[in-house]
Amino acid sequence: MMPASILREVGHLLEAASTRDTVTRLICPSCGSLHVAQVLGDNGGISYVCTACGHSWS
Repeated sequence: MMPASILREVGHLLEAASTRDTVTRLICPSCGSLHVAQVLGDNGGISYVCTACGHSWS
């Protein structure tokens, strides 16, 4: 069993990740999936790709 201090820290990290995920979650415009990755484009721009259907956009 993990010490209470580690469990508290893990809880804080999960809370922060959950809050951030809710704010920044993207939805694929093609299939509606939430499985979207942010990728760096060739010219330094940011693009997105759906890992469910393969659709990409910027």
